[in-house]
Amino acid sequence: MIAPQLVIERALACASVDDTIVIVTDSSDATLRWAGNSMTTNGIATSRRWEVVSVVREATSVRARSGASGTTVRVGTVSSTSVDPGDIEAVVRASEAAARSAEPADDAMPLLPGESASDPRDWDRRAQHTSIDVFGSLATELNVGFDGRDALYGFAQHRVDNVWLGTSTGLRRTFTQPTGSIEINGKRSGASAWVGTGTTDFRDVSAQNMLDELSTRLGWAQNTVEMPAGRYETLLPPSAVADLMIYLMWTMEGRGAQEGRTALSGVGGTRVGEKLTALPLTLYSDPRADGLEYAPFVVAGSSSDSVSVFDNGMNIERVDWVRDGSVSALAYPRASAGKYGAPVAVPGENLVMKGGTGAGLDEMVASTERGLLLTTLWYIREVDPTSLLLTGLTRDGVYAIENGRIAGAVNNFRFNESPLDLLRRVTEAGATEATLPREWKDWFTRTAMPPLRIPDFHMSSVSAAQ
Repeated sequence: MIAPQLVIERALACASVDDTIVIVTDSSDATLRWAGNSMTTNGIATSRRWEVVSVVREATSVRARSGASGTTVRVGTVSSTSVDPGDIEAVVRASEAAARSAEPADDAMPLLPGESASDPRDWDRRAQHTSIDVFGSLATELNVGFDGRDALYGFAQHRVDNVWLGTSTGLRRTFTQPTGSIEINGKRSGASAWVGTGTTDFRDVSAQNMLDELSTRLGWAQNTVEMPAGRYETLLPPSAVADLMIYLMWTMEGRGAQEGRTALSGVGGTRVGEKLTALPLTLYSDPRADGLEYAPFVVAGSSSDSVSVFDNGMNIERVDWVRDGSVSALAYPRASAGKYGAPVAVPGENLVMKGGTGAGLDEMVASTERGLLLTTLWYIREVDPTSLLLTGLTRDGVYAIENGRIAGAVNNFRFNESPLDLLRRVTEAGATEATLPREWKDWFTRTAMPPLRIPDFHMSSVSAAQ
């Protein structure tokens, strides 16, 4: 397998269109699985995926009264997993053919010049890899748990993505992204509980602490309480908050809001500047956030309302989506930002909320007279994009709180809520901590959230799911 840098240079050398972008990602994965208190599988895998983005710029005449002429820009992308150097030219030609037959691109911009963002110091580096050794003492700690009374199931994964990006304008950028997570599901006497955490290297993971938390939750479930649908004061743990806030960020597209298609649309514009809550909450993405780092430049094989292939290699800065309780920013690629007179903002690959009181979840339970404590949410789906109304189910532990103590496990519910409305109604935010979203963990693992108190969380119906 030839070096990724060589793939890029060969692809660019044989390109015949106006602009070309080549992205190569070399990845390695280590996995560990267990079920019914036994290790089942483990393994290592390596892979390569690369994309060629071709840009065709055609001078056109506009036969209008003005007689003006312009340029039509078309984009085509073809990806491959081949490691045969002989396939490079064929992929480039297929990408160029796709570009020539594509519809005009409405996000067309000049590519960034090479000197604007290149970092040649690391360009020639070798790819980094993971190994089964990354799990360290994890398997040993789990084996101790396998001797207990709870049936344990779970999955641990570590992935290292090495990205190289090169363009025909001379831009060269590279980044290594380690991503890891562990989830453990415990079962006891018909009850189920879940814990999970994200990590970059597993050195900060204590399986024993996770097993202790599982045991506590399964102990709570030895007493059961049936409760009807309704609105309840509810404590959302950081994991559930992460799942809801991720969906909010994914919908914060400037163009959609400007065109009146989203919940961030306002009268004559957008909701930027609207006060959501009196609590000083700030929701932000930052590629340099400690322990949650991601590539500090745009890597895009295709365009959307929030990211553009023409911005490949552009520096990414911190974006405050909500600042001190008010909507602060929406996502705009360079083309949309110019059209609407807004600042450029790139959707983040991490998400952090700060501004809470510093209280832990246990303290918030202790100060609750009557309410519910959730564990996780799942099967989240959008019901209405104009209000960002979501529906979904509770999972692996809903607990009744009575006079500051857990009274027992409650039946599951279906909920109907909007993340925007939750921010409007939140009455308390606790201490921010790194957390793993349960629903979106396959796409998004780098989050830090506080627990939230919602005075009237809407449990729309009782669910039979167990």
